[in-house]
Order: sequence, then C-alpha cells, then structure tokens
Amino acid sequence: MVRVSHQRFERLVAQALDDLPEWVRARMENVEVLVADVPPQDEPNLLGRYEGIPLTRRGPGYFGVLPDRITLYRSTLQGVSSDELHLKRQIHHTVAHEVAHFFGISDERLLEIDRY
Repeated sequence: MVRVSHQRFERLVAQALDDLPEWVRARMENVEVLVADVPPQDEPNLLGRYEGIPLTRRGPGYFGVLPDRITLYRSTLQGVSSDELHLKRQIHHTVAHEVAHFFGISDERLLEIDRY
C-alpha cells in the first residue's frame, strides 16, 4: 500500500485526464471527475465508478441534465498500489476504464479487447 496526500492524489488524477488523447478530452462534455476517500460500503474493492448517460445513449432530447460523474476511490487505489509509480498507473488505468463507460463501452467489451 502506498499513501500520498490528497493534493498529490488529485494531481495524479488530473495528469491522467490530461494524458487522455485530445479527441477523447474534446468529447467529454457534461461529465465531472471526482475523488472520494472510500468506496461505498457494499463495494469495498471498487476503484472507480461511472454514473450517467453514456454518449451512445444520448439523443436529441439530451439537454439540461446534471453532469455525469466519474468517481475515483482514493483508499482503494492506494491500497492496491505498491509505490507511487504503481499508483499513477492504477489511476491512469481506472480513468481510462471509466471514460470508456462514458463512451458507452461495457465491461464485457473491455474484457473482449483485453482492456479491462
């Protein structure tokens, strides 16, 4: 397990978002990325979660809705990381995974393409 300050963790998350391809960042409208200290009690091993309406399900009537959310769980990500470099990789992977859900890519499809 590695521990970093809240500020350092948030910088690592911001870097992971900045490292996404430009075409991905350009499409990320009406979505916010949050950091929570711990995951929900009924999912203690959860690294991240996407909540919202994926781009593939948004239609012409999609307007005036609250932003989608991508939440990263700091305690879990730190708990599975052996050092800061490993934590950085875990955050990058989790951000990419949750952004894939924002784009409408399911867990099953991520498994099929070996990106889970």
